Amino acid sequence: MDYESSSWIWDGVYYYPCLLGGIMVTAALLGLSISYFGGVVGLPSLLLPCSLKKKSETRCVRVYMDGCFDLMHYGHANALRQAKALGDELVVGLVNDEVIMAHKGPPVLNMEERLTLVSGLKWVDEVITDAPYAITEQFMNRLFHEYKIDYIIHGDDPCFLPDGTDVYGFAKKAGRYKEIKRTEGISSTDIVGRILSSLKDPKVCEDHNGSYVQPHISQFLPTSRRIVQFSNGKGPGSNARIVYIDGAFDLFHAGHVEILKRARELGDFLIVGIYTDETVSEHRGSHYPIMHLYERSLSVLACRYVDEVIIGAPWKITKDLITTFNISQVVHGTVAENSSKCESDPYEVPKTMEIFLLLESPKDITTTSVVQRIMANHEAYTKRNAKKSQSEKRYYEEKKYVCGD
Repeated sequence: MDYESSSWIWDGVYYYPCLLGGIMVTAALLGLSISYFGGVVGLPSLLLPCSLKKKSETRCVRVYMDGCFDLMHYGHANALRQAKALGDELVVGLVNDEVIMAHKGPPVLNMEERLTLVSGLKWVDEVITDAPYAITEQFMNRLFHEYKIDYIIHGDDPCFLPDGTDVYGFAKKAGRYKEIKRTEGISSTDIVGRILSSLKDPKVCEDHNGSYVQPHISQFLPTSRRIVQFSNGKGPGSNARIVYIDGAFDLFHAGHVEILKRARELGDFLIVGIYTDETVSEHRGSHYPIMHLYERSLSVLACRYVDEVIIGAPWKITKDLITTFNISQVVHGTVAENSSKCESDPYEVPKTMEIFLLLESPKDITTTSVVQRIMANHEAYTKRNAKKSQSEKRYYEEKKYVCGD
């Protein structure tokens, strides 16, 4: 481990430990991650930067994992991280909007937005668009021969079609199936439930039987090991141009990925400041954030364009923060959530120092607009959630029984 590359962080911890009451956790402080940047292709496909992982002389092992990846969260990211660890190159199959509609109901995010999120993950090397919902024998053979896939990966939760057919039955029969551990405490169903219940609108929070939807409470327990797994574990070089961008990054979406990509292009090292839950609630309203601080932090860390995060960054950027992290440029997107409080400009200091830049946001999607999509189709999502929640409940009960608890 290159301890010298982390010295700037230790200096920051000593001289600037609180960040106005926030909790600062950095990837460089926690150590090396098993992650690295990858690149993307498919049929149709999207090309990403070539992988920096050092390949062995033998042919690399290619693994495949598919999904809808709607309302993408850190559980999705962790699944793909685990899948990547089982091979050298990770190919992700992305199910299109029409297929999702037929099997699960309307997706919250469209294909383009989901593609941006998946290809923006640091562990993904290729993306195949229009992947089938269930892997047929024909598609499996195509994966093996055309895409040179060695293993098909899925989580340890059961996945069956309405007729009881195992979605991954053909891969298991062929001996080319591997399983990863499901990330508990998070799911797209859970997130939709949080949104429906957080607004506390009786008309919105009733399910199709007229019963009130109880508020969803996150079961996620953060650990330093998980943060390390998502981190790059490297500090900036001695003459690196360090760019800083901050925000809530709630319900991490395609707009976040695109603005982070644009910010990263302005320098050599990108630090992302993530506001505390209290700060987000104070400025955005009591309904927010939907995802709590550590959940939001993991989603940001999983992005291939991010080098470092400050967990619990201050709302107002100070000269001490700029000096401590040797920040060369502070940026902010043109599309952002408005603050409900009228107060001084949080970017006053970097503007005075002439290091502030307003970036044109590539997309107009926001956390609020995602929430509005769900509320507009709340009946469909509530019915889908009720069905999926029962499925997840059975899974956990069966798992508890198997474990002998």
